[in-house]
Amino acid sequence: MRRAISILSLLTIILAFATVALAQDSGRVNGEIRDKEGKPYPDVTVVMKNTDSGQAYTDKTDKNGKFVQLGMKAGIYVITSTNAKDNFNFSEKFQVVLEHDNEYKLNIKEVAAQSGPSPEEEKKRAADADKFKNMKVHFDTGVKAMGDANDLRTQLRSAPADQKSGLQEKRLADCQTAVTEFSQAEQGVTEKDVKNHAMVLGNLGAADECVAKYDEAAASYQKAIDLVPTAGYYTGLATNDANAGTTSTDPKVAEGKFTDASAACDKAIAADPVAGATCWKNLGIVLSNKGRMKDAIVPLQKATAADPKDAQSWLMLGNAMTATIEPKQEGDKMTYVIPPGTKEAYQKAIDLGPDTPAAKQAQEALDGLNAMSGGQDTSVGKKKKK
Repeated sequence: MRRAISILSLLTIILAFATVALAQDSGRVNGEIRDKEGKPYPDVTVVMKNTDSGQAYTDKTDKNGKFVQLGMKAGIYVITSTNAKDNFNFSEKFQVVLEHDNEYKLNIKEVAAQSGPSPEEEKKRAADADKFKNMKVHFDTGVKAMGDANDLRTQLRSAPADQKSGLQEKRLADCQTAVTEFSQAEQGVTEKDVKNHAMVLGNLGAADECVAKYDEAAASYQKAIDLVPTAGYYTGLATNDANAGTTSTDPKVAEGKFTDASAACDKAIAADPVAGATCWKNLGIVLSNKGRMKDAIVPLQKATAADPKDAQSWLMLGNAMTATIEPKQEGDKMTYVIPPGTKEAYQKAIDLGPDTPAAKQAQEALDGLNAMSGGQDTSVGKKKKK
């Protein structure tokens, strides 16, 4: 005889099965994904697939790089995170435990650091290494060519007149070789190698200056400054702007170049007062070489103010001021108006290095000024007193 099952007993059984079913799907995953920079990674599609049942859950990270999945069964899941826009795809296993907040965290930056470079990154590193090696070959060749050019410039100072033309042609050829090699080196600098890129550009500027391509030289120095601003690069920019100004036939262009050169020297001084003194000194040299002695005075005054221990700058200042001496006729005597500070400039050059060539030149100039101080008798036919 069958025993009847009461409605109450049946309800109890049903509830028991419901409880078991609920317990099987009570897993929760709190997920967080960060990108290759360690920042929250939004819009990542996350698929969690149970390795036993094959059941899958799909979520997407919010603006904070987070997602939540409820109602999961216990077990091992393969979690696959993708972002088509970034060509990102990453998978790993993760265990889900029931009645527990399972915290899933993926930091792509940390994973990349632990796993090492990818094959693509290794390939890029190898390519960059070859590129750097090739760049260095061109750079070293350019440096050697510039070294040879500088040696020839030294020889030119004391070479016999009949040899100067040949030496000058050889020097020009060396300078052009340097331009070609540094240009090739610049093409081989990797994108992130900022310091070496600036150094190559600075050397290219010096080579362009050597072949008297002053505008090109200034452009190279400006590019170097944009990468790594230093007193040396500002000095190169100023020197070549000044040279371009002295060779221009347009007065407005020339004036603009000297204005730019002065601005570059101000920046050189701000970057390094002592090193920047060379900038003003170079402007003084450029102007002096072009016979613009009066214009050279201010740059040389700024050079000596920035570096008071440079004897050559003091000598050049004295020479520039001496060139502006004006004669003045007073009765039977010719007197000379010596600009204030001229004798002091020569004396500074002497005091800083008494046994140097600069001091010798300064002493000779100073003796000449002292002889001029008393004026010169210009009367004709007047008997000299015994």
